[in-house]
Amino acid sequence: QLQLVESGGGLVQPGGSLRLSCAAAGFTLNYYAIGWFRQAPGKEREGISCITSPGSNTYYADSVQGRFTISRDNAKNTVYLQMNSLKPEDTAVYYCAAEGGWFHSTVQSMCRSRRPTDFGSWGQGTQVTVSS
Repeated sequence: QLQLVESGGGLVQPGGSLRLSCAAAGFTLNYYAIGWFRQAPGKEREGISCITSPGSNTYYADSVQGRFTISRDNAKNTVYLQMNSLKPEDTAVYYCAAEGGWFHSTVQSMCRSRRPTDFGSWGQGTQVTVSS
């Protein structure tokens, strides 16, 4: 499995921005889905964004569409989540997760669905708090 480490969380005011990073190591398969998930207390874990490798197809949940942008730096094996126009309801622990596949279509499907149980490698999480 991959080893994933998130960073970049913190406290920000409503309307502010943060950039999260997910550094990954241990790639062995040709195709991967790398997703961002978040979980607030008492709520289900939500798959908010995902990107495929290779190909860089991107996917977003309706709750973050237009505000968040996922990207990848292949040279650094790092995936980013740029979060703009943050709202108090964005407060959660944010996780990056990844899963490999034999085919591009497989990882595309995982990115579209963003089911936590489909992703086998997880980072430790980073806290994002949006409050005035």
